[in-house]
Amino acid sequence: MQLDKFTDYALRVLMTLAVRAPDRVPTSAIAAGYGLSEHHLSKVATELVRCGFVVSERGRGGGLTLARPAEEITIGAVVRALRGDTPVAECFVGGCDCLILPACGLRGPLAEAQEAFFAALDGYQLADVVKSRSVLAELMAF
Repeated sequence: MQLDKFTDYALRVLMTLAVRAPDRVPTSAIAAGYGLSEHHLSKVATELVRCGFVVSERGRGGGLTLARPAEEITIGAVVRALRGDTPVAECFVGGCDCLILPACGLRGPLAEAQEAFFAALDGYQLADVVKSRSVLAELMAF
């Protein structure tokens, strides 16, 4: 499995917020720090808010904060929320015209592999991936 850029950026946002907690961090600062498009990162932030991982406050002194403690956010939940419906192969989508689909035995193993991927990520909380908080804070000095 490969994460798309949207999910990668979402995980970076969450890690930044976990390291900076409880401070609010403007989307513009996160975008500038990672050298990303502010417009694109705003879309990522909006989706994180919609999924309940992040709270956004507008106005002076506004920004993003985690909606709940980093210990309560699993990486698997984040990835599932952002790309859980993305098929692992074309044959998982209706209307597939693959010639061998009626007799293909690959769908089962691929589905199993995808679930194993999510299950592995379910074993890690956001807090686990920011254990080197002081080092990360130095690297995120933006």
